[in-house]
Parts: sequence; C-alpha cells; structure tokens
Amino acid sequence: MKNNEAEVQLNYGVDDKPKIPTQILLGFQHIFAAFGGIIVVPIVISGALGLDAKISTALISAAILMAGAATVIQSKGIGPVGARVACIMGTDFTFVAPAIAVGSQYGLAGIFGGTILGAIIVIILSFFIKPLMKLFPPVVTGTVVCLIGLTLLPVSIDWAAGGVGAPNYGSLKNISIALFIMTVTLLLNHYGKGLLSSASILIGMVLGYIICIPMGMVDFSSVASASWISIPNIFAYGINFNIKCLLPFIPAYFVTIIGTVGCLKAILEVSGLGEDEKRVGAGVLSDGIGSMLAGFFGGLPNTSFSQNIGLIPLTKVASRHVTIMAGILLMLLGLFPKFAALINIMPQPVLGGVGIVMFGTVAAAGIQTLSKVKINNRNLLIIATAIGLGLGVTFRPEFIAKLPEGLKMIFSSGISTGTIVALILNVLLKERD
Repeated sequence: MKNNEAEVQLNYGVDDKPKIPTQILLGFQHIFAAFGGIIVVPIVISGALGLDAKISTALISAAILMAGAATVIQSKGIGPVGARVACIMGTDFTFVAPAIAVGSQYGLAGIFGGTILGAIIVIILSFFIKPLMKLFPPVVTGTVVCLIGLTLLPVSIDWAAGGVGAPNYGSLKNISIALFIMTVTLLLNHYGKGLLSSASILIGMVLGYIICIPMGMVDFSSVASASWISIPNIFAYGINFNIKCLLPFIPAYFVTIIGTVGCLKAILEVSGLGEDEKRVGAGVLSDGIGSMLAGFFGGLPNTSFSQNIGLIPLTKVASRHVTIMAGILLMLLGLFPKFAALINIMPQPVLGGVGIVMFGTVAAAGIQTLSKVKINNRNLLIIATAIGLGLGVTFRPEFIAKLPEGLKMIFSSGISTGTIVALILNVLLKERD
C-alpha cells in the first residue's frame, strides 16, 4: 500500500493527519469545489415545485447539513459503514427528476418518504458489491475515471465563460479572470512548497474572489438577506411511505450506486490504494445511510461527488481527515446560512479557472490507468464505445430526449451512460486468443 502511495507521490496519504489549520484550509478547498453542486439541486426542485422562499432556504440548509454529515460518515467510518477515504458527499442532479415527479403529486412528504425507502434498497445492495466489483477491471475503471473528468470539463468551461445564461457569457473579462486564476493555480501547484502547493486551488479561488469584488462581480445582497441560524427539524414537512413515492427514485438510486462504485474506485486509484472491495461496499452502504438520514432531516439523497476526485492527484492530498474536516465545516455552514451564501456567490469565472485544472486532472488519472491496460482490439472497442456514447450524451442531451422517462433518467448522465456501456461490453466481448 505504501509503495502505491509513493508511486502517486502523495504529500498526505489516506490515514495521514495534517495539522488542524491545514485540515481547515484543505477542507474549505473541497467545499468550494462541491458547494455549487450541493445547493443547485434543492434550488431547482424548489423552483419547479413553486415553494416559497422560507421552505426553499430550509431545503438548501438541510442539503448542506446532511452533505456534511454524510461526508463525515463516509470519510471517518462508523463500524462497517464508510469507505474511510477522502470522499465528499452531496445530493446529485440525478434525483431532480424523481423529486419533482413525486413532489408535484405528493408534496415534500412524498419526496422524503421516497428518499428513505430508496435508501433501504441501497443499504441492501451494498452487501452484494463483491460480484459487482468483478465487473470493474482496469479497462472499465480507467474508462469511467476518464469519463468523469471529460464529462465535467464542459461545466468548468461554462463557469469560465460566466455561467450558463449569463448576459456576458464568454466575455473577455470572464475568460481573462478564469485564465489568470488557472495560471496562478498551476504555478502554485507546480512550484509551491508544502501547504502553498496543497492549497493551490483554495488560494486561487480566494484570490479570484478578492479580485472580482472591486470589479462589481460579487453581489452581497443574498448574504444580507440570509438568516443567521437555521435549525433542521426532523419530519418538519411530514413523511409519506407510499410505494408510488418510491418507484421514481429506484432508477436514480441504481444510477448513483454505479456512480459511487466508479468514484470510489477512482479515489482508491488516485490515493494509491489499488483494489479494495471492502472499502467500496462500505462506501455504498454509507451512501444508503447518508440518504436515509437526509430523508429524516428534510434533505435529499446523498452520493459521492465526482468533481472532488480531481483535488487528490492535483494537491497530492489523499487524507480522509481533510474531508472529515470538510464535512464538519459543511454541517456548520448548514446551520449558518449567511456563511453558505458567502461561498455561494463566488463568481463563476473563478470556479471555471480552477475547475478546468481539476477536471482535466481526473481525465488524466483515467488515462494513466488505461496506459497500464493491454490495448488489444477488445479493450479498444470498450474504451472507444463507452467514451463515445458517454461524451455524446453529455454534448448532445437531446439524443435521449424521446426515450421513456425511466430510460431517460438512467442515461441522462454521460458518466452513467459510459459506465453502463463499458460494463455491458466488458461482459459481452470475450477475450480472444
């Protein structure tokens, strides 16, 4: 294990414990990378269901709080629960469609009931991960890791341009800021020593944030209007354990199980740990426990966040103590909405500047894994088809627009599409002498 960690040249291995100030700095780095993804889901669902500002704010706070709790459980581990690796958790866009479908008929009580019932299915399936892991040889793992990075790159480009729908999308100012932050991040990461290198993403973000304030790109009005404290209330909006509330969530949970297996294998790879079925099974179990707790406290299902994987090889920090600290900080942010609002108003070009480097690093880690695979005709077909369809769905989502709702949900993500294709081809295409 140590040899593997040395091979990927980590400054902090999985069980290494940096000093508390370092943990806080690196923890915020993970939060900045994940925060937009965590809050966008409750924002979209609230808008679609026409919820008032008070309920919408409560959903966002609950999402942040439970993302933190799920991250602590996943990274620290409690008994058999948790992969005990540097993994950030949060709610995923995969759950938007089922939540809106259930919420429009059964309200928030139906959403939380479906969340809890679906989490039970995940918990049960986590004990059958070993046969599933056999379906993930290096050719599949490398392809999935590569796809995670490649499918997220358009997101970072949109950020760099100013954000989707922004009136100044692609302006010289936005792109210049993104490129400047990207350059600073690269230079600090490559030439910096110790914490200066490890915290290069955070330093780049903070610098970009400060630069954007006098340029009028930071609007503090949402911070001023946010409340100081938000206390979660168990079953505040009721609960509805109806099979009809569960059914729309089942495909989404299956997709995120596959995604979690792929993400955890990617984390194990970039952390220098290699194959570890026990950790992956414990990680999926943690997904289920985290989602169940979220349902109780008015949050949405939780799963592993692929965008944070890139921070590990980029910063050379694989310490789970850093993500435990990130989880604790997220829980605090969930209780204090003003701090959450402060992070949420970070200008998009700043996120884009660091996102390009992070997501590109994930893709490069996948290529590194594939470089160790024998590129024969079979493996070439698996890689080509999985990446082709995965990127195809990412760049042209209208390709699946007329599929039945259940299939559309399963293949709506380029990561899930590519993963499923790679898994199927790995079984169907037999090795030839």
